[in-house]
Amino acid sequence: MLKPEEHSPNAHHRNDPHQATDRTFFIDASSQSLTAIPSEILALKELEEIHLENNQIEEIPPDIQHLKNVKILYLNKNNLRRLCPELGTLSNLEGLDLSSNPLVTSSLPVISCLRTLRELRLYDTGLKDIPAVMCKTLHHLQLLGLTKNHLQSLPREIVNQTKLREIYLKQNEFQVFPQELCVLYNLEIIDLDENKVKVIPEEIGNLTRLQKFYVAYNCLSFLPELLSQCSKLSVLDLSHNLLHSIPRTLEALTEMTEVGLSGNRLEKVPRPVCKWTSLHLLYLRDTRLHALRRSLKRLVNLRYLDLSQNHLDQVPPLLCTLKNLEILALDDNKIGQLPSELSALSKLKILGLTGNEFASFPEEVFALESLEKLYIGQDQGSKLTCVPENIGKLQNLKELYIENNHLEYLPESLGSMPNLEVLDCRHNLLKQLPDTICQAQASVMVAWTHGMERTWEI
Repeated sequence: MLKPEEHSPNAHHRNDPHQATDRTFFIDASSQSLTAIPSEILALKELEEIHLENNQIEEIPPDIQHLKNVKILYLNKNNLRRLCPELGTLSNLEGLDLSSNPLVTSSLPVISCLRTLRELRLYDTGLKDIPAVMCKTLHHLQLLGLTKNHLQSLPREIVNQTKLREIYLKQNEFQVFPQELCVLYNLEIIDLDENKVKVIPEEIGNLTRLQKFYVAYNCLSFLPELLSQCSKLSVLDLSHNLLHSIPRTLEALTEMTEVGLSGNRLEKVPRPVCKWTSLHLLYLRDTRLHALRRSLKRLVNLRYLDLSQNHLDQVPPLLCTLKNLEILALDDNKIGQLPSELSALSKLKILGLTGNEFASFPEEVFALESLEKLYIGQDQGSKLTCVPENIGKLQNLKELYIENNHLEYLPESLGSMPNLEVLDCRHNLLKQLPDTICQAQASVMVAWTHGMERTWEI
């Protein structure tokens, strides 16, 4: 699912430290293979933003204390093990990124001296614990990034982070949901993906400002009913848990725009989903569905729908009432025919039909005038033996994937498709390609034998 910007933004331009002047406010010395912070940078006392990420810097020198005006300091992806006490004297620092450094936990308390800090990123630093003192004094913290560590709990003192809006705890070792988060009433984003959480407490309902909640790849078998009180929730990722259903109370979440339920044991589309009429993206991949609810047609704002890897043997016409759909994934089902109403999906740009049971090429797709990408390769399921000449009607098609079929020839009309850029016809029975493709006026990348690609360009 779509994720917010967790990491520090990249610098947009580079400064040469040797040419910087006393009045330099911004400097980018990232990715320069530096093993130490250049003394030229430490002499620029007016600096406010410093990018030193992606180097091999091993220590922060005591002279860092001279940069009294610095507000942003990015030192992620270096070889720092310890933090010097002088770092704590940067009284104007608002953003600090120390991610991807082999930090020794005992040196972290110096961060507690940075009272103006608003954003702290400590991704992938090998942390097993967060020093409690850090949580006692950083009262202005709004973003705390702790992804990809070894945390099993948070210190109780984190309840002091009353201004915290975003917390990232993905890829840790939490087995219990951190109850302390439920009193941080300003939280807007919680990311707990890829942990081992079994239960979300009912107190989650206290977070009435929560907008995005990521708990994919955990061990949840049910959801708290009071999650319905998070009335501003718009993004909810529950993918790859152990859910059979979701509470009816969640129908009250009327601002939902993106929901991930893939990889659960649903067997039916949960009823609350059909009430979320503001949904734009819905992920139902591999949820053991055999059919769809009629009420799904209420989701008139849906743009992306993933129904792949289920047990659907037909595409119900109700799907064709979702006229704002731009991407529809129906791969790896048991579908043998498409409805004639498919032409109603006039905005559809990407259609996935790979791995189904079509006896012949589904000509209903030729009515999709906006289609840009079509996937109908057959890794499993029935093999196609023919692509009709009418495929030339898809004048906006850019990419066609028809690999792993039993095609002996391709239609000449492929050469008259002005926007076609990619044609994947590997693992078929082809002996040659149509002359029209070789003579096409545009460049077409064609993959037609195993491991072989060729671009025709005139």
